[in-house]
Amino acid sequence: MADSPEPPRLLDRVRHAARTRHYSRRTEDVYVDWIRRYILFHNKRHPSAMGADEINAFLTYLAVERNVSASTQGQALSAILFLYRRVLQEEIADLGDIVRASKPRRIPVVLTPDEVRRLIAAMKGTPRLVAALLYGSGIRLMESLRLRVQDLDFARCEILVRDGKGAKDRRTMLPAVIAESLRSHLLSVKALHEVDLDDGFGRVYLPHALAVKYPAADRQWRWQYVFPAPRRSVDPRTGIERRHHLDESAIQRPVTRAVKAAKIEKPANCHTLRHSFATHLLESGYDIRTVQELLGHADVATTMIYTHVLNRSGAKGVKSPADALGLGAGGWGGDEGP
Repeated sequence: MADSPEPPRLLDRVRHAARTRHYSRRTEDVYVDWIRRYILFHNKRHPSAMGADEINAFLTYLAVERNVSASTQGQALSAILFLYRRVLQEEIADLGDIVRASKPRRIPVVLTPDEVRRLIAAMKGTPRLVAALLYGSGIRLMESLRLRVQDLDFARCEILVRDGKGAKDRRTMLPAVIAESLRSHLLSVKALHEVDLDDGFGRVYLPHALAVKYPAADRQWRWQYVFPAPRRSVDPRTGIERRHHLDESAIQRPVTRAVKAAKIEKPANCHTLRHSFATHLLESGYDIRTVQELLGHADVATTMIYTHVLNRSGAKGVKSPADALGLGAGGWGGDEGP
């Protein structure tokens, strides 16, 4: 009689549950990593032998000993609850008084229009095009890299952002100033796609429901990524060789170099261009609800943060009393002594 196969390991079960629910590869990897850390923290005890007290202890450790951010602690909690509810089929009772990581209210870094101009001028090629798109449309970096050809509506100057943060679709503007550059870029992308098709490839990742409903769609031009990777790669889940979108680092690194080359003395990155987009729209007089919709914020309170960085005279638009004295620019060196 043949030996019965060994049951799948716990972390393999976690991956299977994540894939069954069509979670992204990134979410799957993050959940597995947090669950592994949770188990190691408790000396490799099996999660089924633990519960609310052990979860509370781990989350408190993250906040007190590791000093993680509130979002990181929340991510760890989501992973652990996924383990118990979706894999072990156990409901967790009240977790008690978790020591919550502090969530500081930080004002976002925003570039001036001149700084944005200098940053983009210091870039070239596809990274420059993506940076201009981030600032011109306010989309997130991963939203830009996941764009498909059919998501660009040149006639209406619109971009359809599919499955954005919060699993929501939205529309935002396609900047007219980069429309022709985008058209030229797509001609090169289409030529690359045709080479892939001639070589027997040309397939692209599609969400599971679409892949099942339209089995031939993954070779169609309209479903290809606007910003494809320079090389094909093998999907570790399916073993299919296909061309994915650009990796984030292909844009992040050029932006970091451009910030330095443009002599911008701010901790700017790709997301700073989104912050700058929102702030500059508000400075131009656009309604905050309009900006909220363009950014895809669920709550207008999130968009309100940009009202704190508007380009006004002084903090919160208040003019310093020293400025009202008209003392001039001289005499502030301090060389007269105390």
